[in-house]
Amino acid sequence: MVTLAAAAPGQCMVTGYDTFDCDVALDGGGLTFALPDGKTFAFTLTEGGTGSAFLIEADARPGQMPEELRDFRAVDGRPGCWARGEDFEFCVLVEQ
Repeated sequence: MVTLAAAAPGQCMVTGYDTFDCDVALDGGGLTFALPDGKTFAFTLTEGGTGSAFLIEADARPGQMPEELRDFRAVDGRPGCWARGEDFEFCVLVEQ
């Protein structure tokens, strides 16, 4: 059975970009949204409360591997924000 992800409007912030409006596709185990430069940002939870992100090039070809960023953890006191140490952070606020 195939389940389509539900999309919701929101606000996103990713290291290297200003805060921007985004349409967030939620699929229960992760989320996906487009970055201002056309790349796609995908995040999925892994075991132990950590997650991995994938940056997919705007002009990605079939079989081309995305850039994987591992070991994201929820940021204390900032719901919707995840960070990988001090070098990379993202936040997603979905309108309800």
